[in-house]
Amino acid sequence: METYEKIRLARELNQWSQEEMAEKLEMSPSGYARIERGEVRLNIERLEQIAQILNVDISDLIQKDINSITIQIKDSDNNQNIGNVNVFHENLSEIEKLKLIIQHRDELLEQKTQELNMIKEMFELLKQQIKNQS
Repeated sequence: METYEKIRLARELNQWSQEEMAEKLEMSPSGYARIERGEVRLNIERLEQIAQILNVDISDLIQKDINSITIQIKDSDNNQNIGNVNVFHENLSEIEKLKLIIQHRDELLEQKTQELNMIKEMFELLKQQIKNQS
């Protein structure tokens, strides 16, 4: 796995957009996108900055013969490390499938929320009609 692929994977596991990552790096989104496409040769300072933001060891990013990356999971409330996840290249397709499943679940939940709101509106209208008939 190439360095730029590991950077993309770590960003996605943090559930950040390219725009959010670019902002954290204080650079343009298009400049950051070039990093993830492997179009930019990164200097050590930028690699260190990326590794720090992504909570990964810089050696995980630059070692090409290793097909895994260890992501530190931090508690969003107090920024404490609550565990590590070692992600292997072979698991990427499974991760993508799971992301699609989650996205579909979110779409279904949104649809159910809209249906529930419509039912509530219908209920209120019926209540109003009953009240007006009384």
